[in-house]
Amino acid sequence: MWAAKKAIRSIHGEATAPPRLTRFALRPPKSVEVEFADGPAFSLSSEFLRVYSPAADSKVRSFGGEKVVFGRRHVGIMFVEPVGNYGVRLLFDDLHKTGIYTWDYFYHLGTNKFSLMRNYIRTLKKHGLSRDPRPK
Repeated sequence: MWAAKKAIRSIHGEATAPPRLTRFALRPPKSVEVEFADGPAFSLSSEFLRVYSPAADSKVRSFGGEKVVFGRRHVGIMFVEPVGNYGVRLLFDDLHKTGIYTWDYFYHLGTNKFSLMRNYIRTLKKHGLSRDPRPK
């Protein structure tokens, strides 16, 4: 029934609310697992979450007006802080901690994980950048 309602709403252009989060698990330092009421479960790497941080300032470099986060292949998650009943703040080991990841945003990231990661890698290649950190 829920799938039918979702299909009808998408045909009529109405926004549908993402399903309710049923499980959140930190697998330190490299991933977060989320599961939703309608069935999907996603394992999201710390690199992926760091690159797609919802923070306005996420230590990005601008290349021709395009903001790119690079060199975060080995970033880890050190801590998770609950934010109300709608999300969490992740503290990464590069000390980035300003983004609030809502349950809706986790759902968006999970359902679009492969296309988002593919686009990220294409953007890095386009600008001659790497997922690996620069040597010091």
